[in-house]
Amino acid sequence: MRKTLAVLYTALALGANPGLAQEAATLREGDMQKLALHEAPVAVPEAALVTLDDQPASLSDYHGKWVVLNFWATWCAPCRREMPSLDRLQAAIPDLAVVPVATGRNDPAAIGRFYDEAAIANLPVLRDPKSGLSRAMGVMGLPVTVILNPDGQEVARLIGDAEWDSASAQAVLAALMAGG
Repeated sequence: MRKTLAVLYTALALGANPGLAQEAATLREGDMQKLALHEAPVAVPEAALVTLDDQPASLSDYHGKWVVLNFWATWCAPCRREMPSLDRLQAAIPDLAVVPVATGRNDPAAIGRFYDEAAIANLPVLRDPKSGLSRAMGVMGLPVTVILNPDGQEVARLIGDAEWDSASAQAVLAALMAGG
């Protein structure tokens, strides 16, 4: 019953509450203009993810938190360019879970080297080696970033790279977090 009420509240807050959706929409400047806010939350499929050392992981580990879910790859130049801003976003908003998922064939050693070279200190390393989650979520190119509400549902999507620690990005995320 509580989960049903939480889902209903989130749907009302983001979908039926034009004030909140409009507020978040009006805060979008620069790269955030590419952020598409959904009229209603979208279910996210479960998929098997793994950590850098092949331990099982799941997006359900983040239920109860707002999540910035970023699909990336070591070979993707725009992905590499935006990753430091995701790291700074995580440092700036600790109540938010910034979760990058290396999609497809990404050598764990190459991921580790990239994190070291780019001084990524605040982000977990999750991998989707068979692209199961990215396929199930309709990710056709990289990078793609999806905003998940505390119930694990997609409420917004941005295709392409962005400066996730920009004032506009932080304002949009704060508005979403305040509404749900």
